[in-house]
Amino acid sequence: MFVYVNGKIVKKEEARISPFDHGFMYGLGLFETFRVYDGHPFLLDDHLERLNEGVRMLNIHLTLTREQVVNIIHELLKANQLRNAYVRFNVSAGLGDVGLQTDAYTNPTIIVYMKDLPRSASLEKACKILNTRRNSPEGEIRLKSHHYLNNILGKREIGQDPQVEGIFLTRDGFVAEGIVSNVFWVKQNTVYTPSIETGILNGITRQFVLKMLSSLGIPYKEGFYSLEDLQTAAEIFLTNSIQEIVPVRQLEERMYPGVEGALTSLLKEKYEQFTHVLWTRYELEERVG
Repeated sequence: MFVYVNGKIVKKEEARISPFDHGFMYGLGLFETFRVYDGHPFLLDDHLERLNEGVRMLNIHLTLTREQVVNIIHELLKANQLRNAYVRFNVSAGLGDVGLQTDAYTNPTIIVYMKDLPRSASLEKACKILNTRRNSPEGEIRLKSHHYLNNILGKREIGQDPQVEGIFLTRDGFVAEGIVSNVFWVKQNTVYTPSIETGILNGITRQFVLKMLSSLGIPYKEGFYSLEDLQTAAEIFLTNSIQEIVPVRQLEERMYPGVEGALTSLLKEKYEQFTHVLWTRYELEERVG
């Protein structure tokens, strides 16, 4: 497998970073994960918008354009002989002295990872409520950063089964998000999801689903919700950019429709219509019908 490191395509065994990279030393790094469908990086503009905003918050001088990133992706697809792929686009602060730095980082490290990924998405998942509580963001909003200990602690609770997802509650007991997903549920034809004010990551697929609901005329609400609100749902589904929209068949001991959920199935069907063509969620209005 080949990866991209600061302008070069190299074998993964040959990829190197400096021990003085502040992404390694102090966690000053961000990443985006997304899928490429038959050569098309789905919702790339939305991922880049979030990534560029994040690097500004970390005082990293870098602005990535669609053209730059598409060229990198196409080089990697060719090197790895792929058309459909998992992509992790990683930006870290770059070199610095030992000690905390307040000056801007002007020479960041860019690494792009890629691996094969089957076209088919996850069918269903079972969910467990985690004992580990969702930590609060380190800044004003949660970034998709290198700080993943909270997620790892949650993953240790549920183990390696890929068909099980853990659900975080906030320290105040409100429903937050999954270890690697955002959470949605359906009650009386309305879709509910935790507000980003709970401290969750504002996932790109989360934003896309909300835009899709709006375009379809399906009501939704964002807010602070109790565990009981989630447990008494008619349908539950999860979202992330790699697994797409994943129906939930079980939450603890309670059973749910899973793949047979009417609204979840509709959203999955609509989602699949756009994966090969859309660059951003803002293109939805002219296409949903």
